[in-house]
Amino acid sequence: MTPGATPPAHEDWRAPWQGRVDAADGEAGWRWHQVVQPWHDDPGPAAAPGVALLGLASDEGVRRNQGRTGAAEGPLALRRALASLPAASAQPLIDAGTVPCLDNDLEAAQSRYAERAARLLDQGHLVIGLGGGHEIAWASYQGLASLLQSGRARRLAIVNFDAHFDVRRDVQATSGTPFLQALEHARAHGWDTQYRVLGVSRAANTRALFDTARSLGVQWTLDEQMTLLHLEALRAELAQWLEGFDAVYLTVCLDVLPAATAPGVSAPAARGVSLEVIEPLVQTVAACGRLRLADVAELNPRLDIDQRTARTAARLVWQVAEAHRSACIP
Repeated sequence: MTPGATPPAHEDWRAPWQGRVDAADGEAGWRWHQVVQPWHDDPGPAAAPGVALLGLASDEGVRRNQGRTGAAEGPLALRRALASLPAASAQPLIDAGTVPCLDNDLEAAQSRYAERAARLLDQGHLVIGLGGGHEIAWASYQGLASLLQSGRARRLAIVNFDAHFDVRRDVQATSGTPFLQALEHARAHGWDTQYRVLGVSRAANTRALFDTARSLGVQWTLDEQMTLLHLEALRAELAQWLEGFDAVYLTVCLDVLPAATAPGVSAPAARGVSLEVIEPLVQTVAACGRLRLADVAELNPRLDIDQRTARTAARLVWQVAEAHRSACIP
């Protein structure tokens, strides 16, 4: 399938979009599986922008990073978890398909994903990426680079909820390198791009990674500094920081959450940051009015328990879509 094509019928794009139907409630009882539509590369001038879901079925970056594979199955599991969530928004909901990683060629898959994301952004959609390993971040950034290159955005904020910096220097791209790749690419082009990580674990990052983060000007908040006692101050400070940017990229690595909440990841957290803290902070970013692309990474259904991780990921995706809708409607 070409990067811009509508998912053809033989791919059975509707397969995961099944769920409960509350017919007696009419439109007020609709769920995502009842309103989602396939993406059309040329939707026509009358088409309204909405929320576009785009999958990257890859765990090649995780494999290269010596992690536990299985995240390639994440986009399908996440769609299934999203299917029965309430369709509270009147905005169009679009399924733009899934880009597979074929023959371990991660770079080609990231390029195809970036091309499709850029097309969706050109159509005015909020793109929500469904991972897949956190190698989705380099693909997402490349899709956003079209905004910076064309001058439609001048300052880009990358907000990552993650136990790890993911600024590792390696001989090849992995799930641990995407933000180093993004920052070095932005600097080479003279683009003002700032990177902030919330939930960093001191026990999960070496001194070398902290040193690299400092050298790149990365801003971070440790997991131990992210409790309910800190929440309101964190929300206020984050909202103020975001005001300085005209485009925002939000990415959530599910290993930022406690292992009991998100067991289905490559590297479960020994501590993590509770969903009670993560969720309102994610909503703060999504509601800023300048969010252009978001993604959720590291969902590994093979390691999940009772679909805990998939359901949590789906809730976060749903919250992003709803917060974005509220920010766009006066």
